[in-house]
Amino acid sequence: MKVERRPYLVVAASAALALSALAPGVGGLAASGSAGTSAHLTYAGKTHLAAGRTSSTADSLTDQTAPAIEADSHPPQNPNLNHVAASGVPRPAGNALATGQLSNFGGFTGINHENQRHSGTGAYAMTNFSLEPPDQGLCVGGNFVVETVNDALRVFSKSGTALTSTTALNQFLLAKPAVIRTSPPVFGDFISDPKCYFDSDTQRWFLTALQIDLDPVTEAFGTHSKQYVAVSNTNDPTQSWSVFFFDTTDATGGAHASCPCFGDQPLIGADANGFYVSTNEYNLHPFGSSFNGAQIYAISKAAIEATPAATPTTIPVVQINAGPMLLPNGGLAFSVQPATSPSAAYESANRGTEYFMSDLDFSAAPAIGMGASGLAVWALTNTASLSTTPAVGLAVKVIGSEFYGQPPNAEQKSGELFLGDATHNPLALVAANDDRMNQVVFANGKLWAGVNSAVQTANGPTRAGAAYFIVTPSDANGTLSASVTKQGYAAVNQENLLFPSIGVTSTGKGIITFTLVGPDFFPSTAYASINASTGVGDIHIAAPGQGPEDGFTGYDNPRAPGAGDVARWGDYTAAVADGNSVWFATEFIAHPSTDLTTRTVLANWATFVAHVTP
Repeated sequence: MKVERRPYLVVAASAALALSALAPGVGGLAASGSAGTSAHLTYAGKTHLAAGRTSSTADSLTDQTAPAIEADSHPPQNPNLNHVAASGVPRPAGNALATGQLSNFGGFTGINHENQRHSGTGAYAMTNFSLEPPDQGLCVGGNFVVETVNDALRVFSKSGTALTSTTALNQFLLAKPAVIRTSPPVFGDFISDPKCYFDSDTQRWFLTALQIDLDPVTEAFGTHSKQYVAVSNTNDPTQSWSVFFFDTTDATGGAHASCPCFGDQPLIGADANGFYVSTNEYNLHPFGSSFNGAQIYAISKAAIEATPAATPTTIPVVQINAGPMLLPNGGLAFSVQPATSPSAAYESANRGTEYFMSDLDFSAAPAIGMGASGLAVWALTNTASLSTTPAVGLAVKVIGSEFYGQPPNAEQKSGELFLGDATHNPLALVAANDDRMNQVVFANGKLWAGVNSAVQTANGPTRAGAAYFIVTPSDANGTLSASVTKQGYAAVNQENLLFPSIGVTSTGKGIITFTLVGPDFFPSTAYASINASTGVGDIHIAAPGQGPEDGFTGYDNPRAPGAGDVARWGDYTAAVADGNSVWFATEFIAHPSTDLTTRTVLANWATFVAHVTP
């Protein structure tokens, strides 16, 4: 889930002033703080992936979709807007489209909308909402590949064999069914924004998702929210997991005076000592009207991985209100991405250090033409204390970078439509969202990350591309510093690249993945090599799209009147190293949009899971 509303206009002027003085290569500003309030994990019980699935049934244009969550404070004058202001847009040379694949390429089609909509067994049969976008999660270890989307989960072997059925996330997390389709329907728990992570040094799997109560009659958001964290009990994700949650309602006053709240788009990371969740805190009523900034939560990894006894020991959750720490730089911190370290090469300085990154475009929202030329690098220190008496400290350093800016919405190749024709709608644009920080990886002593950005290649109009950053951090003796080692852009002339994610091996060989879409391409899964010496290589197409995006969020329809013209996509992709290979997954269109054997009435998205040796 992505909420668009933030106090953009309040901070835009001061953000521009702060960033105008921050040129690339110039030493940045630093701030620090200590741990804030503490809560605790609540143990919900044991779970496992369900066996079997619900038989497909015919959906209709009035099928239940998730509650409306868009709250764009800058709606374009023209809803067909697919451009941004040309001033200051980066002008990279562009990357060539390669034929063939990199070494040891392999892949398979993962979860699609039909799987997601019809997952669930027993009391959860036929209880999932129809959802767009999928919000791609992926983690890999041993012989297992775990894929999660809104709102489903499945385990595959590395050869692509499904080892479980597609399981509804509400069922897996022991939550209430999203919607029981009686007459009238009964609404339960809204679950969104899943992520997963395999901890290679402890051989455990993590899965997270946010939750918001729903009014059982009206489907309106309630007054409570929580963050789920599920952890496998063994190295086999097809076996039992323990489910925990902690409250994110924050109805405590003070910095959270606008609450009750929820934690939007939870982001995850880990080091040797802790598991970390970062959220963007918004109020629930009026929904998304107040933004409190990023909240960082730290949990002892050893404590949460221990199989709970009948009465589990209380596990502390350290909460830090990180949002105000970037106010001197122009706005509240948002989307502070914790780093993952799939090769278990963690930072050991200061009794354990977890790094984070965020960007500085405090105006982030679709198609309003702003951007930034700096990054925030964060360090949470003394993470070893999480296993005893938590006493962590958080510091942030602002450094200069190349410019990145709000991406335009993406054109897609024209093709036959099923839902668009049925609802008398034209071909939709594909949403590029904004330029918030995507996933961060700490590998080979560096932080690797990317963002969506407007780009303009030599012979083309402004399109969506990717800006990438390879940053070398240091926190020796508790003094945080960071510098950009390599940066640049990935772009394809006349086309769009959406939602970059980077996976990197322990030796610094990486893959950057994204959706390729444009006038000449249906939404496709694409990737390129990346390293700290030469940057990004040629673009390879792992799975070419077979038709246009033809889902309900792109059209005027009975469930979303006035919603048309731009279809939701993303909101993120995933990439992760496994030994010398890098695995990645993105949304794409696997079949012609008129093939009714592979889609539901309301949506036709699918995912593709692939691996190469960079």
